Amino acid sequence: MAKNLVIVESPAKVKTVKKYLGSSYDVVASKGHIRDLPKSSLGIDVENDYEPKYITIRGKGDTVAELKRLAKEAKKVYLATDPDREGEAISWHLAKALGLDEKKQARITFNEITKSAVAASLKNSREIDMNLVDAQQARRALDRLVGYGISPILWEKVKRGLSAGRVQSVALRMICDRDEEIDRFVPEEYWLLDALVHIHGEKKPIVARFFGDHKGKIDIHNKQELDQIMAHLEGNEMVIEDIKHTPREKKAPLPFVTSTLQQEASKALNFSTQKTMRIAQQLYESGYITYLRTDSVRVSDEAVAAAKDYIGETYGKEYVSYASAQGKSGSKVQDAHEAIRPTDITVVPDMLKTRLDRDNFRLYQLIWKRFVASRMTNARFEVTSILFAAGDYIFKANASKQIFDGFMSVYTSADEEKEEKNNVVSNLTADAKIDSCEYDPSQHYTQPPAHFTEASLVKAMEEAGIGRPSTYSPTITTILARRYVRKDKKNLMVTELGKVVNDIMVTAFPEIVDVQFTAKVEDKLDKIEEGDMEWKAILREFYPGLKDSIDAARSKLTKIKVKDEETDVICDKCGRNMVIKFGPHGKFLACPGFPECRNTMSIVEKAGVKCPKCGKELIVRKTKKGRRYYGCEGYPDCDFMSWTKPGDKNAGKEEEPVTEEA
Repeated sequence: MAKNLVIVESPAKVKTVKKYLGSSYDVVASKGHIRDLPKSSLGIDVENDYEPKYITIRGKGDTVAELKRLAKEAKKVYLATDPDREGEAISWHLAKALGLDEKKQARITFNEITKSAVAASLKNSREIDMNLVDAQQARRALDRLVGYGISPILWEKVKRGLSAGRVQSVALRMICDRDEEIDRFVPEEYWLLDALVHIHGEKKPIVARFFGDHKGKIDIHNKQELDQIMAHLEGNEMVIEDIKHTPREKKAPLPFVTSTLQQEASKALNFSTQKTMRIAQQLYESGYITYLRTDSVRVSDEAVAAAKDYIGETYGKEYVSYASAQGKSGSKVQDAHEAIRPTDITVVPDMLKTRLDRDNFRLYQLIWKRFVASRMTNARFEVTSILFAAGDYIFKANASKQIFDGFMSVYTSADEEKEEKNNVVSNLTADAKIDSCEYDPSQHYTQPPAHFTEASLVKAMEEAGIGRPSTYSPTITTILARRYVRKDKKNLMVTELGKVVNDIMVTAFPEIVDVQFTAKVEDKLDKIEEGDMEWKAILREFYPGLKDSIDAARSKLTKIKVKDEETDVICDKCGRNMVIKFGPHGKFLACPGFPECRNTMSIVEKAGVKCPKCGKELIVRKTKKGRRYYGCEGYPDCDFMSWTKPGDKNAGKEEEPVTEEA
């Protein structure tokens, strides 16, 4: 008897979806895209109104043949690819490749892979949404025209292997602009003056910061100004001038969207955006969380009701919030999906500790806590503001006391955990006796803006309207892979190559790297998705100007030589300083005398400590699975190894041997 056929994108989804559908359904995976523009050519006929030429992706022939066979035998075919533009386009390509009628009610979507969501999607099957498909076609065509148009210019003028992109080039410019701002920054001196006020009966002194006088705020620019203030303070006694008690609330956080999940996972878990999205995809495909690419904080009525029940039973009715989540609004918000949340709030993280690996567990725990907190009441505090006076000058201090923990009983963000603890006071009154007062001046210099991190770059891109939830991670991954940007700890810093590429883009293609222009393109793609704009119109408007810029760049730009980074390692064959090169397996040292001298060496990262066994240098090594350990440079004569750096806490002894399973 013929069965219904459900086609999903990922093989990991097959098992999860299959268990909810039963024996009358077959579930198979397309394994991502099956058709795309050809890699060997532009694939867009600019002379024929930008008609795209799609081909079966190399290596997908057998998959398409098998899907055709199964579709022919099936009672009905359902296309269940991801619920976004790209997923809609994959379903359209599947319909084309398998000879299905696009107007049949065969498209199903679910925001979460649960039994109820999958069952509901089958009851609400629909036609393929060509507005979504066209928005994806427009994005793909734009990116192809930019990439295949500009990248050859970079190959010709700099070196092969480089690339330009509609979003990646803007992200690179943002990083370059920030680095230039840091380089131009001139620090300015300023002083802070704290008063340590010892109140009679209080265990700790209250720290009050110099504010100014009764006329207003005064900034202390140098030591001379500080000395004048100190001279005045020495002859005057510190008194309490005013005390105010004010109730304050700390709002419960909004549930995660793609960008905020990437930012918080970077800060709290030290995950890259790429790692966050990979793990979130695994959690989604396993049925633990809702769809991970979203910029809406909307939550379904069913999930809100379940959250209220769970919070009321677990924490108490006073912790249940009845307010609706209010996030950003406007044309840039795609409300097709819910916020990122657990599919079942009663599946608490501890229940999955043995089922999930460490990283998957930590990300699920972060998502679970954030969602639960978003449905809880605000935390309440009493803030005490104290005004001290000494002669003509004013000092201010704030003390805070938690009245009700609310959502903070479950979740505090990484930024909140880093906040300094403020003053703690009991029932302080204006007539309290001051036993003594000490002054603590400190010299400071203004700091330049911070380098972008992956988290702060995602936030800046989102605020500027550049890219969408699905593009943040691939964009950052690309500029790192192209070596336009390097990571120093968490900081993203432009390389010499990145500066050269950015200079070319700014000079020859200013519109492409203009933040406002890129944001407007995103708005037009949204209009296509909403059915308010024909998808080829954006190409007709955009490409002629791009073609003129490409032609001008080819004739006007001169070839640029990017120097390799020189090291202090001497070539043992010819005596030159070795330079850093990049190969398929990462960085290595090479002699700049190539082809006369072909000497190469692997790059050794020294640990900076001696081997406790033989006294030679310890170096950082990696297992095949990428786990770092410390081994002696004298191996195999010396077999010392340690997972932790000798000299660190809990280190300094030999541990279990390194194996390939590590």
